[in-house]
Amino acid sequence: MPRRLFPALATLLIGLAVLLLPPPPAARAQSAPEATAEASLQPVLQAQAEVFLESSRRTIQPAIDAVAGSGLPQAPDFLVAWAEREIWVREADMTFFRVTRDDDRIYHLYDLDTGAEVMTLDDDEGYEDLRPNSGIRALIGAALVRFQLEDPDPAIRAEALDSIDRNGEAGHLAPLAASIEGETDPALRARKAQLLTLLTIRYAEDKDARIAAIESLAGNLDVAVRATLNPLVATTRAAAATLPEGRNIARQLRPGSDALPRTEAYQLLVDAGLAPPLVSAGDLRATLAQHIDAGAVGGVPLADLADPGARDRAFDGLVAAGTVEPAATEADIDAALAAHVFFETYAEADPDVTEAANAALNSISRRVALNQVLDLALDALSLGSIYFLAAIGLAITFGVMGVINMAHGEFIMMGAYTGYVLQQVIPDYTVSILVAIPTAFAVTFAAGVAMERLVIRWLYSRPLETLLATFGVSIALQQLAKNIFGTQARPLTSPDWLNGSWILNDIVGISYIRIAIFVLALIFLGLFLFMMKKTRLGLETRAVTQNPKMAASMGINPDRVNMLTFGLGSGIAGIAGVAIGLYAQVTSEIGQQYIVQSFMTVVVGGVGNIWGTLLGAGMIGALQKGIEWVYPSNTLAAQTYMIVFIIIFIQFRPRGIIALKGRAAGD
Repeated sequence: MPRRLFPALATLLIGLAVLLLPPPPAARAQSAPEATAEASLQPVLQAQAEVFLESSRRTIQPAIDAVAGSGLPQAPDFLVAWAEREIWVREADMTFFRVTRDDDRIYHLYDLDTGAEVMTLDDDEGYEDLRPNSGIRALIGAALVRFQLEDPDPAIRAEALDSIDRNGEAGHLAPLAASIEGETDPALRARKAQLLTLLTIRYAEDKDARIAAIESLAGNLDVAVRATLNPLVATTRAAAATLPEGRNIARQLRPGSDALPRTEAYQLLVDAGLAPPLVSAGDLRATLAQHIDAGAVGGVPLADLADPGARDRAFDGLVAAGTVEPAATEADIDAALAAHVFFETYAEADPDVTEAANAALNSISRRVALNQVLDLALDALSLGSIYFLAAIGLAITFGVMGVINMAHGEFIMMGAYTGYVLQQVIPDYTVSILVAIPTAFAVTFAAGVAMERLVIRWLYSRPLETLLATFGVSIALQQLAKNIFGTQARPLTSPDWLNGSWILNDIVGISYIRIAIFVLALIFLGLFLFMMKKTRLGLETRAVTQNPKMAASMGINPDRVNMLTFGLGSGIAGIAGVAIGLYAQVTSEIGQQYIVQSFMTVVVGGVGNIWGTLLGAGMIGALQKGIEWVYPSNTLAAQTYMIVFIIIFIQFRPRGIIALKGRAAGD
């Protein structure tokens, strides 16, 4: 290395050493305060010290804005401590501290910048305690929202939005608007945008901004939207000599109309001090009783006051003496009503805003009506699918065999109890339900076959005896269930994935259990059609249904077909019991709640026809839900009107929607 490079290299190393070595104590003493001053909250607070000490809601906002707008990370902690009344000011140099007190009544003072404990005190001499009132604390809370809305933690931002949703105010507008652009969570960003719109409608000073916000919500079904718009179009009734100018008048009212009865109109005049009050019979008696003098009132003896006319004369005498105020006569009332105008005024002063709000609410009302129809249709569809499941087995037995099985509801009950028993053995609800469906089919299929072999086979072509016999079996099965399981309702718990509802919006929703039942009904519809069209049993069943004698001559055993058909219908009823038990309490009477609707479904749809049963279930479900919508609190009315409708329907369509040819049709 050339010798001339050594001096340059040495100079470079010395310079690096000087830069890397710590500064001397004097230098450190000078640089530290400068660094602290740049990141300290104290200068901001001391610049507003007089405002803090005055602590008035009307003057405190500049101090809050100075702290919140400082951009220092200590600002939120200071605001929280101030709201919790933990801030002291040292009067000697106007230094601010956070203060806590321990159980020994010792005060601990902490530095606002570092959070380190500075000193302890026995009393507060020489210090001023900042104790914000409720109004100032509300302003502090609004300032804290600015920090919470931009907090890195999404949960904190969501909590801030919940707080604004509950107690929104004009001070939230600016921080909420400023936080939207930097929001990374799509759901929170959408919530912020909607809250900003709602707050703009309530608190914005710019009329055009309010109207634009209102128009953007047209057709929005959110309940919060209607809660924001409804106060804008709320009205109050008033009376005056002439229509007042500068008031946002909704409409004029005519006294004596349905909108404003005559007595209510006059009471408005009385409340406004524009007419004397009316004197009722009770008020008249009380007034007369208060002015009894020497056995008379107004010159009328007490003995004569039993006569209404005498009471009126006594009152007129008190009026003539100047003792009481005169009462209004009918002529006075008519004159007063004719001399004044009656009107409703909006709570919102600006007519353009109320016009926009009414237009938005009308749009929302139309959409609400459409969604209510959709929700009602979904309810009817789900109820119809339940009735279809309950009735499909009855359609098979009643249609193919002509047997009026009053014990069909008890097969539903047996299926529900089968599911309950399996859940006691298999704790996993998903597995237990999956096992319960085939098990319930097997149990009720076997019970149906046994019932057909022991009872039904001896009663073919004798419908009255069949009805009585199966009714007796129904009572016996109910009592047997009570003896085994007791009278207390038993729960059939659905799996977690079936809990909750599918919510389309604030109006339309349907539970996942009912969706599952609807899907189950479609599956069984497909299975039934496959069995009837593609299997030997289905072919034989259709043959026996159309002409049992001809089927027998072709080598088909009608007795065997009847047995299997009855067992199949009973087994499907058992599966329906598992489905119904998922949302209804399992009791010995659970089947009786569906037996009437099942028979109506079969009769309306067409005896023995699966498509007719499907249409009948849909019609019965829609009819019941429609009547319940008209009479929401009267379930008996719904049942009564539904039965009346069925009776009328049968008069015009005695064989149902889709009539069946063959034995079930009586051919």
